[in-house]
Amino acid sequence: MIEVIFLILFIGATSVCGFFLKLLTKSGSIAALIIGLTVGLSFGAEGLLLLGFFFASSSFWSKYKRKNKIKIEDRHEKGSRRDWQQVAANGGTAALISLLNIFFPDSLWIYGFVISIAAANSDTWASEIGSLSKRPPIYIRSFKRIEAGTSGAMSMLGTFAAICGAFTIVIFANYFFHFSFGEMTIIFAFGFIGNVIDTLLGAFVQAVYKCEICRTEVEAIHHCGAKTTHKRGILIMNNDFVNFLSGFFAALLGMLFIH
Repeated sequence: MIEVIFLILFIGATSVCGFFLKLLTKSGSIAALIIGLTVGLSFGAEGLLLLGFFFASSSFWSKYKRKNKIKIEDRHEKGSRRDWQQVAANGGTAALISLLNIFFPDSLWIYGFVISIAAANSDTWASEIGSLSKRPPIYIRSFKRIEAGTSGAMSMLGTFAAICGAFTIVIFANYFFHFSFGEMTIIFAFGFIGNVIDTLLGAFVQAVYKCEICRTEVEAIHHCGAKTTHKRGILIMNNDFVNFLSGFFAALLGMLFIH
């Protein structure tokens, strides 16, 4: 009982700090609180610390050299301060798996949980660090170089960052959950695959709009103070939904492989 109270207080304090440090919006802080409670009740302090490491590292990289990313953020729907949709996009699968573990306990869920975090970390590091690459990334639809920050594009720096992001979560998780080498390899592989899925979805199904004022392709429904025009992709497939699906499918495929 004391441990549960401590977890609640810790999660609450972390969510509030995230808001005051301008890492989270008010809705993002509430979403982080809900997801944190779910994960904490299911996988304990170990799961919570793993989730916390992801949010802390992703927040750090989103703020790192932010002045260099202002132009990129201008093309996206949202900035570096995460709202509830962004929090749910990255932590929603982990929360869902945590709920399933609470009601239907099974050792398989821990693999899905860690893979979902590894996938989210891999994708976030790839996006935030890759956007700092000195060479423009390659767009996988055309295999031509394109402006940095474009969904569906990849660079050497971003790919290396994705590998490091997945690997870091595997090492961190192993400290808590003591996986075998084979299990660590599988978690790492599917964590990185989550980033690959995100890139594919970003290139082929994510909604892209065109600003009629500056004539720039963007991911936002409003730009330059006016509504943008839908150019391609599925309307509901914004960046948040793509992020959620990439983590969900990575965890699902990983659990099916292990099972």
